[in-house]
Amino acid sequence: MRQMRTTKKYNFKGILVLNMLLLFVFTACAQPTNNTKGNNMKYNELTPEEQRVILYKGTERPFTGELLNNKEKGTYVCRQCDTPLYRSEDKFESHCGWPSFDDEIKGAVKRVPDADGRRIEIVCANCGGHLGHVFEGERFTEKNTRHCVNSISMKFIPAETEKKTSTTETAYFASGCFWGTEYHFMKANGVRATSVGYMGGHVQNPSYREVCSGNTGHVETTEILFDTSKTSFEEMIKLYYETHDFTQVGGQGPDIGSQYQSVIFYVNDEQKAIAEKYIKILTDRGFKVATELRSAANHEFWEAEDYHQQYYDKKNGTPYCHVYRKLF
Repeated sequence: MRQMRTTKKYNFKGILVLNMLLLFVFTACAQPTNNTKGNNMKYNELTPEEQRVILYKGTERPFTGELLNNKEKGTYVCRQCDTPLYRSEDKFESHCGWPSFDDEIKGAVKRVPDADGRRIEIVCANCGGHLGHVFEGERFTEKNTRHCVNSISMKFIPAETEKKTSTTETAYFASGCFWGTEYHFMKANGVRATSVGYMGGHVQNPSYREVCSGNTGHVETTEILFDTSKTSFEEMIKLYYETHDFTQVGGQGPDIGSQYQSVIFYVNDEQKAIAEKYIKILTDRGFKVATELRSAANHEFWEAEDYHQQYYDKKNGTPYCHVYRKLF
């Protein structure tokens, strides 16, 4: 009898230890996702319920979210960091119980496979906050995609309010292979979203293969959306010149061809003036600046194929010809 009691006591301790280990693993796995731009950004304070969903990947109850039936025109932004995520024109009724979108603002949403491999999680590309899950093949819309998003993960900015309070500005930079250009800008303070594509050519919606032929006139370009309340176009220009060889003509490092030319596509006269200011600063220092200035108004930005977007982030790598060096 004594031996049996001893055995039961031993098993109880083993189970207790095992449960403690499992609890530790679960807690470790449930820690907030690290944001993709470092820890130098200030985020909005979250309520306990918002933390449960955004930081610890919870789900709000279906048909309870405040944005489920919202039909106003405007933009849905991340509740934690205010990054624009979705436009109202991409929202549709799926009757699933959560807000549904068939497209996101380019570069704003990151897809991450769930640990069990059964679903694809979507998180804010800027802060890593949990949004929900994405599903394909359901044929709700022509895009055949449904971003199923928790209302509590977002805030809605009406179109009229956006016009009055918008702090988002766009910049277009070409500095060789767009993988490397985007790598540095997507990590910069104040940058809300980035995407890579083609600009400056004469072919509509060109493919990577067509651009690589050198016959379309396009250059590999990175589109950057940045928050003017946190940074400036001047800071973007500095980073641009500090991350590529702006003296090289017809290429960048080992990448040779007109599609790798150093080009700034300015969106307004202020951007043009700032670009000219820094070209003069560098010229006065003795550099032969090869950067071309072109108006973005005369050249449409065509987004590149999905596998090019946030390339080094997906591959866990670093650029081979874009190395940071402090100049300013």
